[in-house]
Amino acid sequence: MKIADVIQLLTVGEPPVQFAAYDGSSFGGDSPITLRLLNERGLRYLATAPGDLGLVRAYVAGDLALEGAPAGDPYLALRVLGDWRFRRPSAREAAALVRELGVRAFVPPEPPPQESAPRWLRAAHGLRHSRGRDAEAVHKHYDVSNEFYEKVLGPSMAYTCAVYPKATATLEEAQEEKFDLVARKLGLAPGMRLLDVGCGWGGFARHAAAHYGVNVTAVTLAQAQADWARAAVEREGLSSQVRVLHADYRDAPGEDYDAISSIGLLEHVGVRQYPAYFGFLYSKLREGGRLLNHCITRPDNDESGLPGHFIDRYVFPDGELTGSGRIISEAQNAGFEVRHEENLREHYALTLAAWCQNLQDNWDACVEMVGEATARVWGLYMAGSRLGFETNTVQLHQVLAVKVDAAGNAGMALRPTWN
Repeated sequence: MKIADVIQLLTVGEPPVQFAAYDGSSFGGDSPITLRLLNERGLRYLATAPGDLGLVRAYVAGDLALEGAPAGDPYLALRVLGDWRFRRPSAREAAALVRELGVRAFVPPEPPPQESAPRWLRAAHGLRHSRGRDAEAVHKHYDVSNEFYEKVLGPSMAYTCAVYPKATATLEEAQEEKFDLVARKLGLAPGMRLLDVGCGWGGFARHAAAHYGVNVTAVTLAQAQADWARAAVEREGLSSQVRVLHADYRDAPGEDYDAISSIGLLEHVGVRQYPAYFGFLYSKLREGGRLLNHCITRPDNDESGLPGHFIDRYVFPDGELTGSGRIISEAQNAGFEVRHEENLREHYALTLAAWCQNLQDNWDACVEMVGEATARVWGLYMAGSRLGFETNTVQLHQVLAVKVDAAGNAGMALRPTWN
């Protein structure tokens, strides 16, 4: 039995792509995308890790090609592949497949080096969301290469959802609008003190200092980010206003801040840590101080926020998502009054499309910096995420909350002022 015959046997209905294998077999109808299996190791990846993990391993290792879509932006291929339906083989069929393909096809190869260990093996770095394990997870994702991120993210170095004032806006215009929207929601004004937790490369901290005259303490757990942000602060003449710390957000110094921004941090905190997270931020604010929490969410509020194998093993180890309802509830339980929230998921789809275009445009340079396998991971992750935001598999919510005083005063205008 040829490899294509096996794939065809397990396919439900008509395949949405062409499939071709190294043994010369193929099947499938008319499609702009061809899934080409290049060697035996790729077959073993597919046979020993059914589902997305096997496909990802084979693709990242270079054993599976997505012809018809560039590696920097495999969006079209993923959109088409999402319509492919498989069934599990019966016990009799499984036995026949082992005889036909040989036992070796079901011996797992070593995963690509870009893959993190499964969750249960990460205990060597501590319990999930302990300080040591969080530091390791952040290092895995954010310390790839500042130069690589510059190519993908563009001049803003903003690795969070932009806000598009119009669909034709550039990525840089949209990131500038995001920074300014957060500043307006927080009601920033000259002389205020801002705590920016999970500050990344310092984009919002620098925007707030330069455009709103605030003094910022910015915290990131990624050393490479802190180094880049400090250099940018110095270069832009903001050293007297912005202090960038390489630290866990739980070690952020000071108290009685006028405002706190958390842009893209909560995904790393862990759902069970939300009470401690919101309680800590509440303790850092003065009465009347505001918190703006900006993060990726699920479209539901299920208890389990664990991601799929690809995201957990290759992109965000130990990352967790839940719905905006859970986030709002936990903020309220910590004492905050929630004043406003909005879903920006379509904006994140546009942001990811722009990042994929940057990766595609700078593919050769990015491969030279981080290697082709890692570059493939990023193309796959960003294109897949774009599809997820478009189809409402994931969302992006901003939640604005305030620490009211003992008399219940929030210090806010009767109607929103940030529009």
